[in-house]
Amino acid sequence: MRKYEIMYILKADLDEAAREAEMKNIQDLLEENGGKVKNTDLKLGLRDLAYPIKKLTKGFYVVLKVDADESTLFEFNRRIKINPAVLRHLVTVDQQ
Repeated sequence: MRKYEIMYILKADLDEAAREAEMKNIQDLLEENGGKVKNTDLKLGLRDLAYPIKKLTKGFYVVLKVDADESTLFEFNRRIKINPAVLRHLVTVDQQ
């Protein structure tokens, strides 16, 4: 397994309970496909977007540190793209 950093942006108009539920769903998605979430970073939180995405100007940023293999990331990418609460996501190899 390799170490990855996943950053995703949730819609800002989600209430706190819905936001927590989406974050839990995303973490469960990774873990049920063999990944291990090592750390969840919410420091960025609610921020202005650099440009409007789906007519929204704010988003809630979440960063995950994950141990996963390619098949886990393939399934993660496939399912997160169809999640209406997620505006954007990015997966990078963790260099640390």
